[in-house]
Amino acid sequence: MIELAAPSPRANEILIEVHACGMGYVDALVALGAYQVKPPTPYTPGLEISGVVTGLGAEVRRLKVGDRVMASAFGGGLAEYAVAPEASSWRIPDSMTFGEAAGFRTNYITALHGLKDRAAIEPDECLLVFGASGGVGIAAVQIGALLGATIVAAASTEEKRAFATTHGAHHVIDVNPDGWRDRLKVICNGVGPNVIFDPVCGPLFETAFRSQAWRGRHLVVGFAGGPIPKLPVNLTLMKGASLVGVDVRQFSLFERDRADTHMAQLLEWAEQRLLIPPVGRRFPLANFSEAMKFAMSGKGMGKTIVDVSDRSTTTQS
Repeated sequence: MIELAAPSPRANEILIEVHACGMGYVDALVALGAYQVKPPTPYTPGLEISGVVTGLGAEVRRLKVGDRVMASAFGGGLAEYAVAPEASSWRIPDSMTFGEAAGFRTNYITALHGLKDRAAIEPDECLLVFGASGGVGIAAVQIGALLGATIVAAASTEEKRAFATTHGAHHVIDVNPDGWRDRLKVICNGVGPNVIFDPVCGPLFETAFRSQAWRGRHLVVGFAGGPIPKLPVNLTLMKGASLVGVDVRQFSLFERDRADTHMAQLLEWAEQRLLIPPVGRRFPLANFSEAMKFAMSGKGMGKTIVDVSDRSTTTQS
């Protein structure tokens, strides 16, 4: 690690004393230069943080020094101090810890945007979630349940499937391809899922698409499963189904007002403890490299967190 002076916020930015930093698959990709958006170098990893506001740019109006905030910034989170735009920073509900907050914003707004805007999911529809024990997968499980869907959580181990059940899944399914489609059909009342939330896009991608009910919507959220799969486009016609992209970065860029409305709803649910983001494995700042490798491994459950401050487990500073 390198000692540097604390950064200075620009006019529309806030300075944050970082308490916790979320670490996910995308964080590792960005740090490796393998993400679709390349960061400027030199680069400090860490896209999602929580902490306390210690400084304000001249044009900041909504937040004040001392506020507990969660923030999204393109890098800089693995540090004692970081700057973030006020527009992508939100007060943390009193009931939420810094660790919970550091894993909240991106995963949960991705899930809500995907399920509500892109899939237009309806109550009682069957929702299949791949990677259901991971950070964005478990967010989709929880939000899908709040929206009234019947949740089928797909995960690779019994432990991960039990984790998904604990956090709201109604049914679980393994990812063994032998007979998988038949097992899924039984769970979905002999029809198949109406919506598929897929941050994995792995070996079962085409099989899952073929398994959908009429007018199904398969949400492409990410590619944690490895090489990007291909799909015969005639399947969309045969199933009357849609293959739908979910890109929360561009959603926040092009539909800022709607993204802010979603965020306000998510924070209300979190304040009411209807949404409790499960914190996964935790690492001290000195072990950030190990945390990054773990986040890429697919072994974690919930959001991996780097504790920058020893106060990251508290609800008040």
